[in-house]
Amino acid sequence: MLAKNEEIKSPRNTYGDTLVELGRKNHDIVVLDADLSCSTQTCRFAKEFPERFFNCGIAEQDMMGTAAGLAYGGKTVFASTFAMFATARCLDQIRNTICYSKLDVKIVATHGGITVGEDGASHQALEDISYMRSIPDMKVIIPADCTEVKQVIEYAANTKGPMYIRIPRTNLKTIFDPEEYKFNPVSGIKIKDGKDLTIVSNGETLAEVLNAEKRLREIGIEADVLHYPVVKPFAHAQLKESALKTKRVVVVENHSVIGGLGSAVCEMVCRYCPSKVYRIGTKDTFGQSGEQRQLMEFYGLTDNKLYEKILKFMDVK
Repeated sequence: MLAKNEEIKSPRNTYGDTLVELGRKNHDIVVLDADLSCSTQTCRFAKEFPERFFNCGIAEQDMMGTAAGLAYGGKTVFASTFAMFATARCLDQIRNTICYSKLDVKIVATHGGITVGEDGASHQALEDISYMRSIPDMKVIIPADCTEVKQVIEYAANTKGPMYIRIPRTNLKTIFDPEEYKFNPVSGIKIKDGKDLTIVSNGETLAEVLNAEKRLREIGIEADVLHYPVVKPFAHAQLKESALKTKRVVVVENHSVIGGLGSAVCEMVCRYCPSKVYRIGTKDTFGQSGEQRQLMEFYGLTDNKLYEKILKFMDVK
């Protein structure tokens, strides 16, 4: 399942190319953007299918209302902009129009998390997963590499109902072999097997977790590594089994520790298998402007920082 060639690729380019492929097969797919199509790469769809692409301008709430109307008319709608603008600015339209009516609108937001970098706190969505997973009937998905991005977008195009899919700004190392990996919307994925602790992650932090896991294994600490691209609905079976075995769970995410993957894990563990849970993400704080890697280091999300934090959690001197 894991890729032999860890090629670095752009998830936004993969998103744009996949939309074009799907658009050739399904003429009911339409794409909307809020004047950021070159950043989200929906411009690729716009170039090939200009009659099915709508630039709504810097009017994100109007874009969501338009998406709802097109979905009412039988279209499968992909609406894209930056994660901050797609969620916080449009909560009313998403909740009361798209989700309340269970409309076939896929909100594919790019530039999620602290790795938006130099654009700073106003553009760094650290709460978007919390917003979206709290709305009834919304599916929430955070792919970890381009292999998964492609399969998630294909899944979205062929599955009715509202979804929120978060894609990072950063290029991603290929984790999953495109020939062997198959996205499963109803299960987590065990990538590594261990006995001492459970590490849960998704999105761009998964690659950092896998690097940290290698270092931990070198000193005799063996970890289950679970990838949970689907934060909602949260399929708890694998996590329950792992937490019962290891009794210690670490959650790593490029999001606030409040309301995201860490909260989903805590809710499950509290109910089914009480265990120690250590959440690693941004605390109750806004982001700041800086180079992507420096920000990951500052907020403790690089493999080196994860290694140090996990050793402390394990009480290893």
